[in-house]
Amino acid sequence: MRWDRPPMHEVQVTLPTWVVEQVDYAAPYPTTESRMRLAIALARGNVERGTGGPFGAAIFERGGGRLVAVGVNGVTRLNNSTVHAEMVAFQMAEKRIGAYSLRAEGHAEHELFSSCAPCAMCLGATLWSGVTRLTYAALREDAERIGFDEGPVFADSYAYLRSRGIEIVEGLLRDEACAVLDGYQASGGTVYNAGA
Repeated sequence: MRWDRPPMHEVQVTLPTWVVEQVDYAAPYPTTESRMRLAIALARGNVERGTGGPFGAAIFERGGGRLVAVGVNGVTRLNNSTVHAEMVAFQMAEKRIGAYSLRAEGHAEHELFSSCAPCAMCLGATLWSGVTRLTYAALREDAERIGFDEGPVFADSYAYLRSRGIEIVEGLLRDEACAVLDGYQASGGTVYNAGA
């Protein structure tokens, strides 16, 4: 720790400029595949532009598919181990609707699309976020295959979420998401939590 630096009293979570410029919040996302393709495109863009790990996420209103918020992994860009794509998407969505829960009274139900199965932190946050459906593409073993440690996630973790009313869909467009992971590994991308 650098003791010559004063303590900080603020943390800022931001999206890379390319995300802000390229994501069209007015575009229609009528199918689960179109929603997942956005999450995968975000992951791919993050790899191609070198702005973070190979993970993307998007939050939509359930039913109509209106895009509420997106997130990309910003761990290395922001020097913050907690800014995984899902965590960023949750924060941006809650800020946008003006509530600390995506199940807030008077708001639509929300769903999370993630390019990869959430790690332990993000899976826990999925419960607290208030989303009512989680859909992910690449599986835990796909992330672990390229060196990422996904932490203590068990079959019971998913059973618990289901018991709390969260629908879970796994492996949607898995091959497309795995191609992003493979591209990250091939490019020598940093595996920031290996042996953490």
